[in-house]
Amino acid sequence: MRKRVSVHDRMQKKYIYFRTHPMGRSFHPDFHPELTPKQMLQLGVFGGKYMTDCKREFPSDWFRNAKQCQAEHNPKINFFGVNASQPLSVWRRKGWIYEEDPRGWFQWYCRYYMGRRSMDDDRQISRWKAIRRHIAQLKKNCPKKDLNCRRKQRQALLHWAYDSRKI
Repeated sequence: MRKRVSVHDRMQKKYIYFRTHPMGRSFHPDFHPELTPKQMLQLGVFGGKYMTDCKREFPSDWFRNAKQCQAEHNPKINFFGVNASQPLSVWRRKGWIYEEDPRGWFQWYCRYYMGRRSMDDDRQISRWKAIRRHIAQLKKNCPKKDLNCRRKQRQALLHWAYDSRKI
Protein backbone atom coordinates (compact mmCIF):
# COMPACT_ATOMS: atom_id res chain seq x y z
CA MET A 1 0.00 0.00 0.00
CA ARG A 2 1.68 3.14 -1.21
CA LYS A 3 -0.32 6.22 -2.12
CA ARG A 4 1.19 9.38 -3.56
CA VAL A 5 -0.18 12.65 -2.14
CA SER A 6 0.45 15.98 -3.84
CA VAL A 7 -0.08 19.06 -1.68
CA HIS A 8 -0.72 22.56 -2.94
CA ASP A 9 -2.14 24.99 -0.38
CA ARG A 10 -1.29 28.38 1.15
CA MET A 11 1.66 27.05 3.13
CA GLN A 12 3.01 24.37 0.79
CA LYS A 13 3.41 24.35 -2.94
CA LYS A 14 4.24 21.20 -4.87
CA TYR A 15 4.95 19.10 -1.77
CA ILE A 16 4.71 15.36 -2.41
CA TYR A 17 4.67 12.56 0.13
CA PHE A 18 3.62 8.92 0.27
CA ARG A 19 1.19 7.16 2.56
CA THR A 20 2.76 3.79 3.24
CA HIS A 21 0.73 2.53 6.23
CA PRO A 22 -2.99 1.95 6.79
CA MET A 23 -4.92 4.94 8.11
CA GLY A 24 -5.06 5.03 11.91
CA ARG A 25 -2.87 1.95 12.33
CA SER A 26 0.72 0.75 12.50
CA PHE A 27 1.77 3.51 14.89
CA HIS A 28 5.14 3.61 16.63
CA PRO A 29 4.94 1.42 19.79
CA ASP A 30 5.46 4.48 22.04
CA PHE A 31 2.78 6.58 20.34
CA HIS A 32 -0.78 6.12 21.63
CA PRO A 33 -2.84 9.26 20.98
CA GLU A 34 -6.21 9.23 22.71
CA LEU A 35 -7.96 11.30 20.05
CA THR A 36 -8.02 11.04 16.28
CA PRO A 37 -7.55 14.19 14.17
CA LYS A 38 -11.26 14.03 13.32
CA GLN A 39 -12.22 13.95 17.01
CA MET A 40 -9.88 16.84 17.77
CA LEU A 41 -11.37 18.99 15.02
CA GLN A 42 -14.89 18.19 16.21
CA LEU A 43 -14.08 19.05 19.82
CA GLY A 44 -12.60 22.41 18.90
CA VAL A 45 -8.84 22.96 18.79
CA PHE A 46 -6.49 25.72 17.67
CA GLY A 47 -9.23 28.35 17.71
CA GLY A 48 -10.83 26.72 14.68
CA LYS A 49 -8.25 28.24 12.33
CA TYR A 50 -6.36 25.07 11.61
CA MET A 51 -6.23 23.50 8.14
CA THR A 52 -9.04 25.60 6.69
CA ASP A 53 -7.24 25.77 3.33
CA CYS A 54 -6.01 22.18 3.02
CA LYS A 55 -9.12 20.07 3.47
CA ARG A 56 -8.63 18.22 0.17
CA GLU A 57 -5.61 16.42 1.61
CA PHE A 58 -7.69 14.67 4.30
CA PRO A 59 -10.99 12.76 4.48
CA SER A 60 -13.99 15.07 4.07
CA ASP A 61 -15.72 13.51 7.08
CA TRP A 62 -12.99 14.98 9.32
CA PHE A 63 -14.45 18.40 8.58
CA ARG A 64 -18.16 17.56 8.53
CA ASN A 65 -18.75 18.54 12.19
CA ALA A 66 -15.44 20.28 12.79
CA LYS A 67 -15.45 23.52 14.73
CA GLN A 68 -13.64 25.82 12.34
CA CYS A 69 -13.38 29.52 11.72
CA GLN A 70 -12.46 30.82 8.28
CA ALA A 71 -11.67 34.39 9.37
CA GLU A 72 -9.19 34.17 12.24
CA HIS A 73 -8.23 32.24 15.36
CA ASN A 74 -11.19 32.28 17.76
CA PRO A 75 -10.53 30.78 21.23
CA LYS A 76 -14.29 30.55 21.89
CA ILE A 77 -14.39 27.71 19.34
CA ASN A 78 -11.97 25.65 21.45
CA PHE A 79 -13.59 22.97 23.62
CA PHE A 80 -12.55 24.77 26.81
CA GLY A 81 -13.17 28.24 25.34
CA VAL A 82 -9.66 29.49 26.06
CA ASN A 83 -6.57 30.21 23.98
CA ALA A 84 -3.94 27.54 24.53
CA SER A 85 -1.93 28.27 21.37
CA GLN A 86 1.19 30.19 20.58
CA PRO A 87 1.59 32.02 17.28
CA LEU A 88 3.30 30.17 14.44
CA SER A 89 6.12 32.74 14.65
CA VAL A 90 6.98 31.43 18.15
CA TRP A 91 6.98 27.84 16.91
CA ARG A 92 9.36 28.80 14.10
CA ARG A 93 11.67 30.75 16.40
CA LYS A 94 11.92 27.78 18.76
CA GLY A 95 12.75 25.40 15.91
CA TRP A 96 9.59 23.31 16.31
CA ILE A 97 8.56 23.65 12.66
CA TYR A 98 10.09 21.53 9.95
CA GLU A 99 9.67 22.32 6.26
CA GLU A 100 7.65 19.21 5.46
CA ASP A 101 4.99 20.16 8.05
CA PRO A 102 4.87 23.97 8.11
CA ARG A 103 1.75 24.01 10.31
CA GLY A 104 3.49 22.06 13.07
CA TRP A 105 2.72 19.07 15.23
CA PHE A 106 -0.96 18.66 14.36
CA GLN A 107 -0.24 18.64 10.63
CA TRP A 108 2.46 16.04 11.26
CA TYR A 109 -0.06 13.99 13.31
CA CYS A 110 -2.75 14.20 10.62
CA ARG A 111 -0.33 12.99 7.97
CA TYR A 112 1.06 10.30 10.27
CA TYR A 113 -2.49 9.16 11.06
CA MET A 114 -3.20 8.97 7.32
CA GLY A 115 -0.19 6.67 6.85
CA ARG A 116 2.80 8.87 6.08
CA ARG A 117 6.03 8.03 7.85
CA SER A 118 8.90 10.50 7.85
CA MET A 119 12.32 11.31 9.25
CA ASP A 120 10.59 13.62 11.75
CA ASP A 121 8.49 10.91 13.43
CA ASP A 122 10.81 10.24 16.38
CA ARG A 123 11.16 13.95 17.20
CA GLN A 124 7.42 14.57 17.02
CA ILE A 125 6.61 11.50 19.11
CA SER A 126 9.14 12.69 21.71
CA ARG A 127 7.43 16.07 21.82
CA TRP A 128 4.04 14.36 22.22
CA LYS A 129 5.36 12.25 25.10
CA ALA A 130 6.82 15.33 26.84
CA ILE A 131 3.37 16.93 27.08
CA ARG A 132 2.31 14.19 29.52
CA ARG A 133 3.74 16.30 32.35
CA HIS A 134 0.56 18.36 32.12
CA ILE A 135 -1.53 15.27 32.88
CA ALA A 136 0.35 14.81 36.16
CA GLN A 137 -0.29 18.46 37.04
CA LEU A 138 -4.02 18.11 36.39
CA LYS A 139 -4.23 14.94 38.48
CA LYS A 140 -2.33 16.60 41.32
CA ASN A 141 -4.22 19.90 41.33
CA CYS A 142 -7.76 19.21 40.09
CA PRO A 143 -10.69 17.12 41.30
CA LYS A 144 -11.30 14.25 38.89
CA LYS A 145 -13.18 15.35 35.74
CA ASP A 146 -13.55 18.95 36.96
CA LEU A 147 -13.47 20.50 33.49
CA ASN A 148 -13.32 24.03 34.92
CA CYS A 149 -10.02 23.35 36.67
CA ARG A 150 -6.98 24.43 34.62
CA ARG A 151 -8.91 24.87 31.40
CA LYS A 152 -5.92 26.25 29.48
CA GLN A 153 -3.84 23.21 30.41
CA ARG A 154 -6.73 20.91 29.47
CA GLN A 155 -7.09 22.65 26.09
CA ALA A 156 -3.36 22.34 25.46
CA LEU A 157 -3.60 18.60 26.10
CA LEU A 158 -6.44 18.35 23.56
CA HIS A 159 -4.13 20.02 21.04
CA TRP A 160 -1.76 17.08 21.55
CA ALA A 161 -4.41 14.33 21.19
CA TYR A 162 -4.74 13.67 24.92
CA ASP A 163 -8.36 13.53 26.06
CA SER A 164 -8.19 15.82 29.09
CA ARG A 165 -11.96 15.47 29.63
CA LYS A 166 -11.23 12.09 31.24
CA ILE A 167 -8.73 13.41 33.79
